[in-house]
Amino acid sequence: MDNGSDLNARGTQAAGYREWTGFILMCLGMFMAILDIQIVATSLPTIQTALGIAPDRMIWVQTAYLTAEIVAIPLTGYLTARLGMRWLFVGAVSLFTIASFGCAMSNNFGELIAWRIVQGFSGGTLIPAVFAAVFLLFPPRSQALATTIAGVAAVLAPTIGPIVGGWITQYYSWHWLFRVNILPGIVAALGVAIFLRGKVAEQHGARPIDMFALLLLATSLVALQIGLKDAPSLGWSAPHVMLLLGVSAICAAAFIRRTWMSDTPLVQLRCFADRHFTIGCMLSFVLGFGLFGSTYLMPFFLGLVRDHGPLRIGEVMLVTGLTQLATAPLAVWAERRVDPRWLTAFGFVLFAIGLLLSAQQTAQTDFAEMLIPQMVRGAAIMFCLLPPTRMALGRLPAAMVADGSGLFNLMRNLGGAVGLALIDTTIFSKAATEVGQIVAKLRAGDVATAVRIGIPRDAFLEQRGQPLDEFATEMIRPLVEKASLVPAVNAAWLMCGVLMALILVTLLFVKRTPSGEDLTSEG
Repeated sequence: MDNGSDLNARGTQAAGYREWTGFILMCLGMFMAILDIQIVATSLPTIQTALGIAPDRMIWVQTAYLTAEIVAIPLTGYLTARLGMRWLFVGAVSLFTIASFGCAMSNNFGELIAWRIVQGFSGGTLIPAVFAAVFLLFPPRSQALATTIAGVAAVLAPTIGPIVGGWITQYYSWHWLFRVNILPGIVAALGVAIFLRGKVAEQHGARPIDMFALLLLATSLVALQIGLKDAPSLGWSAPHVMLLLGVSAICAAAFIRRTWMSDTPLVQLRCFADRHFTIGCMLSFVLGFGLFGSTYLMPFFLGLVRDHGPLRIGEVMLVTGLTQLATAPLAVWAERRVDPRWLTAFGFVLFAIGLLLSAQQTAQTDFAEMLIPQMVRGAAIMFCLLPPTRMALGRLPAAMVADGSGLFNLMRNLGGAVGLALIDTTIFSKAATEVGQIVAKLRAGDVATAVRIGIPRDAFLEQRGQPLDEFATEMIRPLVEKASLVPAVNAAWLMCGVLMALILVTLLFVKRTPSGEDLTSEG
């Protein structure tokens, strides 16, 4: 495997204002694509009411986008080779903008889902394209700053998504959830077309496409995404879920075999021959698990246990994003001077601590109690992102960076998909057990349990020993269900934190990766 000299040889080249302006505009397009997922999730009930969509079909508004996105991400390398970085991005962000307009103009469920698929596919190529640009446009001494800009955009979007979505929902119509993408999309497309010129940005070739491999890849990823979506509610052993996961595994195995043996592969799986790339992808998978998990668990808890609305949830969650922005300069400084292995360990340990601190929540936990865990996680994010990105992509030859970026970012999304499925499974199973235990204690006359879940002491003592009538049952049920969610959510936080800590074992197999300062001096 090439040691990355193709990239490091660019150490003497300088990036001018055109490269930086074009790259920042690429980050703007990526930011809007990621933000779109979050703000739409916040306002699904509003969309459901406006379009008259059945509750059991609403999940497809998000699933359609995420499934199309997860298919598009690994194709970024092929599309970059065929179109060039500049025109791939311009085409993708233009299509994303058109699809956003189509979503805003949708009059029924079918139209909305069709445009969401187009949105997801076009938006899916933007993330790996941006991270590939870091290592193709900039010399090593500038890559830490470029990665930070891209990382802030990628991670800040999910953090501020709830508050932006809540604000739009509260003060405007649901159409503006999609209309907000139009102006930034136009600016990003025109700006990249104007500024991002040159041999690297426009280099492309006649790379052939293996349609059968594409079919295998798409089938595997779509089946996996839908299987993971349905597993928590139907059960992992349900025939429907087992069939989907089985199809996914078989198609994935066939795709890997066909692609690995091909002289003109659809995706350069030989990136995984580099041990550091493989370990970087493992870290990316676990980071996706933690990032997606934490941004799911917080609104879940605040909405169902604390009864907060979308806007208030967004206000509480803003702490993570603000801390991330505040610590980003420190991460850039450290990434240029400290052994990436130590920085990665520091980031994942810090993130694990932030996750485990949230595993002690009570039914009264709110902003004040969530402040420190959020700040710890926010401070950790850039340290979890910068060094593993260089570890995975910084050693690859230039011809493989676009494919490597697609695979690296795919792993983060897959980590999020698997994480959400396991989190939901943990919550549902733990909550069901807790409900049974709480009900048993109430029937046994346990006053402490009654008071803990919110039943007035005198009312419980007056009712104790008597069969509950229908009115009393309906009054107690939501209290029991809410109380059962607290330990269930805590168990999910614990699972995320433990996994984040366990992945540190992989760092034992990493050789010292040159820091940004080392690469600069070599150049």
